[in-house]
Amino acid sequence: MRETEPVELPPIRDLRADAHVVALPLRTRFRGLEVREAMLLRGPSGWTEFAPFTEYDDAEAATWLAAAVDFGWGAEPDLVRDSVPVNATLPAVDPSRVDAVLDRFGATRTVKVKVAERGQTLADDLARVRAVRERLGPAGRIRVDANGGWNVDEAEHAAHALAPFDLEYLEQPCATVSELAELRTRLADWQLPIAADESVRKAADPLAVVAAGAADLLVVKAAPLGGIAASLRIVAASGLPAVVSSALDTSVGLAMGARLAAALPELEYDCGLGTAALLAADVATRPLLPREGRIPVDRVDADPDLLDRWAAAPERRDWWFARLERCREVLAAGAQSPE
Repeated sequence: MRETEPVELPPIRDLRADAHVVALPLRTRFRGLEVREAMLLRGPSGWTEFAPFTEYDDAEAATWLAAAVDFGWGAEPDLVRDSVPVNATLPAVDPSRVDAVLDRFGATRTVKVKVAERGQTLADDLARVRAVRERLGPAGRIRVDANGGWNVDEAEHAAHALAPFDLEYLEQPCATVSELAELRTRLADWQLPIAADESVRKAADPLAVVAAGAADLLVVKAAPLGGIAASLRIVAASGLPAVVSSALDTSVGLAMGARLAAALPELEYDCGLGTAALLAADVATRPLLPREGRIPVDRVDADPDLLDRWAAAPERRDWWFARLERCREVLAAGAQSPE
């Protein structure tokens, strides 16, 4: 992997020069959201995206800005593939809606199923996963994502209950690294891999989960980890396989994730980069929608008409611009701090 020089932080006037805030409706409620807000920026390298979720504080959101700057103002990584295999992502919907949601992803061999949704039960999860297995047949791949929603006992019980559906892996079944490590010990004879997501992207030390022996693979997302170069370093240091996933990005943000996946020396798993199919609107005339289970590794241009059509309300636009300035100040202060 070629090492790249750190990207110089642009002045705020350059970040604001061609910045747009959009509010994109979702086809299905996902992560508690019905509308996805995002800020699109344009740097010398092309369009980029700054879209930390609104509940994140400035310190966490600033890492997403570092990723946006890296993608819009930084150098291109070395790429080893020109397309990326992707999975379909199924929100915690009723089984009767499984086919309608998955139809939007086209022909994909892998489905990530959201489980442990607040207000639902394990029986709901089993019914949803059963519907997916019936759709995919025995050759299809199913992974489930609990977003840390189970404790160790609940996760172990769920793993036993889900065993008939031949899962590819469990993603973030428990919230903490210690819980993941204990669960992995309990499931050692099951040969059911555990993937760490939040324990990587929301951790002060993204490699702590590796040191604890708490995961078999990492789920990496370019924006929360500070960009493509930072993500590549984490994966290389971990020594574990990686799945590149999205954070409910627009097609511009998905293009960043696709470049990360295309730069990984090894890519054993389908990636969670097909989520443009969950959006009812996008910022590109040709969104990065899955086709035959893959997306291309292309830069995506934001379309001016779509940026205008889906522009956020003025008060939301002001909120995002104020957030942009605060997060830039966080990055600038960090750059000036002594080692």
